[in-house]
Amino acid sequence: MGVKEILEFVKIEHTLFSLPFVFIGALTAGDPTFHQLFWILLAGIGARGLAMGLNRIIDRDIDSQNPRTSERHLVTGSMSMNVAWGLCLIFLSMLLFGAWKLNEIAFMMSWLPVLVFFIYPYTKRFTWGCHFWLGLCLALAPAGAWLGIVGGDLGWAAITEFHWYPEIWFISFGVMCWIAAFDFNYALMDIEYDKENGIKSFPAIFGKKMTQKTSILLTFLWFMSFAIADPSDSVVFGIAAGIMALINIGVITRQEQLMDYQSTLFRASVLTGWVLLAGLVAS
Repeated sequence: MGVKEILEFVKIEHTLFSLPFVFIGALTAGDPTFHQLFWILLAGIGARGLAMGLNRIIDRDIDSQNPRTSERHLVTGSMSMNVAWGLCLIFLSMLLFGAWKLNEIAFMMSWLPVLVFFIYPYTKRFTWGCHFWLGLCLALAPAGAWLGIVGGDLGWAAITEFHWYPEIWFISFGVMCWIAAFDFNYALMDIEYDKENGIKSFPAIFGKKMTQKTSILLTFLWFMSFAIADPSDSVVFGIAAGIMALINIGVITRQEQLMDYQSTLFRASVLTGWVLLAGLVAS
């Protein structure tokens, strides 16, 4: 098992979704040092790898029946379950070690993302709310990074005295809506399979038209959330959010016209986080 296969297993390119919001959370907390940013990055990569590894392990039976996912590593046997669990242990260690190096509160709260990651693969078996649970998984990224900075000074008061409201709360809520909107459309690729096999995706239950309308509503919600949060106390962050919301809505409304709709939406969604980060830095 080489590095290339491991990166494919955890879909390293999807790390581009959460990474800018990790830094946004850290910058919202104040002026992080280089060392703090390094440990936050290590913990973030560990969290992302752990989430994907658990998803692949728990979903291997579903993946084996879906033509789109039938060539994944655990299905074909190109990766053993022992190796997959070993990778999850490594990623968990990265998450815990990074959190421990940041502060005690971040370390003691690291059970929360692990639990959320473990539950997510099961949600699609029971509810179309699985898309929002996936959004919650990524919404923890800015919140965790923020806690990694302020937890050392504020201690438990960072949580119990609501220092996370309103900025981090609205940023995390915006991330949840942003990922849910993307995942609604990502699930369109499996709509027929999901209908036939009882997978509770939003498109399988409500259809393509409702998926499109709800995705646009969610896009408006994440724009409003980021604009309200405005961690830079300037209009630049809100303007960046507005521009990317219009781009994402433009892609969603042209679903039938775009030959490469999924890849175009993927690029627009990934770009959103980085443009917002650039807007925050520019402010």
